[in-house]
Amino acid sequence: MVVFIEEVEEEQLTPFHISWLPLSIVECSQFLGICALPGCKYKDIRRSLEKDVDELQNQGVQEVFVFCTRGELNKYRVPSLLEVYRQRGFTVHHTPFPDGDVPELEQCCHILRKLHVSLENNRRTVIHCYGGLGRSGLVAACLLLQLSLTMTANKAIEILREHRGGGAIQTVKQYNFLHEFRERYKAYQDSGEVCTERSLSR
Repeated sequence: MVVFIEEVEEEQLTPFHISWLPLSIVECSQFLGICALPGCKYKDIRRSLEKDVDELQNQGVQEVFVFCTRGELNKYRVPSLLEVYRQRGFTVHHTPFPDGDVPELEQCCHILRKLHVSLENNRRTVIHCYGGLGRSGLVAACLLLQLSLTMTANKAIEILREHRGGGAIQTVKQYNFLHEFRERYKAYQDSGEVCTERSLSR
């Protein structure tokens, strides 16, 4: 009877999927992984933290960028996520900002700088928020804009939606941030703030 119950629970698990965004579209040889929150248990979503982290390991992930707040990790019943990542040997970058929102420009630059270092060192890297759509999509799109001067905000959104579905880049605030990113990023650099770009292997 116990075995039967376990099998039913197994069948009810929500699938966990990592989308690998090929950065060859911006002349970079690396891939950037984007996924939803591993182990999430909320409303009709039921994932197994152990199985999801196993899948990250099976796909060779080494670095994880988490945009969920501590409050969200508690709400979605994965309060120990960051510790589990570290125990499994991942390098963890916890740079949270609220769901549906955008990071401060300085925080965005910090995230992008860390992403550059990870990718330049050929580290298999994944970013995620709650759904892997809004915040993760925004950061990935900013990375595309940073890596290619010919990339446009609309094209970056189109690419993210091809890989993550129509919900990528979800709010007006995120849409506007992306369209203003290049201009604001240049002004930030010109102001003398340190936001070093590192050239990725191409």
